[in-house]
Amino acid sequence: MPADVEYSPVGEGLGMRDFWLYVWMRRISVIAAHVIAVGLTLLISLLSRPGTSLFSWHPVCMSFAYCLCMTEGILLFSAEGSTFCFKSRKGKVRLHWFCQALVLVAAATGVSFMVASKNVSEHPHLITWHSLLGVATLAATLLQVACGVCLLFPKLLRVISPPRMKLYHATCGLVAYLLAMVTVVLAMFSDWFQATVKGVVWWAFLLLPFFSALVVMNQITNAYLPRKKITR
Repeated sequence: MPADVEYSPVGEGLGMRDFWLYVWMRRISVIAAHVIAVGLTLLISLLSRPGTSLFSWHPVCMSFAYCLCMTEGILLFSAEGSTFCFKSRKGKVRLHWFCQALVLVAAATGVSFMVASKNVSEHPHLITWHSLLGVATLAATLLQVACGVCLLFPKLLRVISPPRMKLYHATCGLVAYLLAMVTVVLAMFSDWFQATVKGVVWWAFLLLPFFSALVVMNQITNAYLPRKKITR
């Protein structure tokens, strides 16, 4: 294979008509993911009735952290359907960091309310798949934040290979997001959620996190996985 190669663009091999259809489908999917991020967060917050109990703040904080802030922080870099109009990547990176900081604050607050609620009711901790995957999600979130800090201060932290660290950051972020969406889905099987939402509406709720996960996974893999190489 010659050394002088370049990566082929997305959609290579498609006809012009098919390519534009592909582009518009991606744009619609990303816009739908934005709508789901906002809508799902609002609906979960309304169903939780925040303030009625210590537990009621847990779904509010966690949905705000992962369904909204993490989703928007990732989709910010999408070329299709981004709700922000920053021309410079530097501006997008700063807003991405702001969203990730909100994820950490909101997630820590949500966990604190859950721990307090369990202690007051004297219920055991970490006995459901939802709680176990929630811990795994927090661990993956901390890893991706650590990689992001290394990218933010590469000289200070003496990062040997920033491109590789960038790949680690994206990978940990993708794992954290997928775990978060699975955790959200598992929460929908809880007694609290099923007592509130039933029937067709419950099935609609169940599918929404999967759609967002597919859009985010497609964006990250397209951005970081090697594409087919072609010679000049």
